Amino acid sequence: MTAALLSLTLAFGLVTGQFAPQQAASEPLAPALEERVQKLGKTLRCAVCQGLSISDSPSSMARAQLDMVRELVSEGKSDQEVVEFFVSRYGEWVLLEPKAEGFNWFVWLGPVALLVVGGFVIWRQLQQGPALEATATSPSAPAAPGATPSAADDADPYLQAVRRELER
Repeated sequence: MTAALLSLTLAFGLVTGQFAPQQAASEPLAPALEERVQKLGKTLRCAVCQGLSISDSPSSMARAQLDMVRELVSEGKSDQEVVEFFVSRYGEWVLLEPKAEGFNWFVWLGPVALLVVGGFVIWRQLQQGPALEATATSPSAPAAPGATPSAADDADPYLQAVRRELER
């Protein structure tokens, strides 16, 4: 039963063209220009895949965007003009590496700031760790019989009250 349904689904998809191969991309340019197209494609984000460049994405939208880059390069546009074309069309979001200006400084400096703050916290913990450990062990250590109280013990009013009670 499952095999029959799978076969019908596949046959329907083939008849309607749903599983037809995608249309091939435009013809590659001369090697130097095609290298420029691929380099520009690595800097632009695919509108569908969001995490991939248009050179790396398998989607048809990315292929169309790469064809547009190829067309603009063949028209003689500079790299900056091609990037500006896509930014004007899709916004700054289309850039895989946002420009380091304005609010985007948070994107660039945020990870560095987190590393610095984390390193400072770790450094402080390492600096205070042994000191806290030494103070934590000395009051809990039992005093030897006949030991004289230190000056710090005399300044503590609670400790003085306990000593008075014990002497009664």
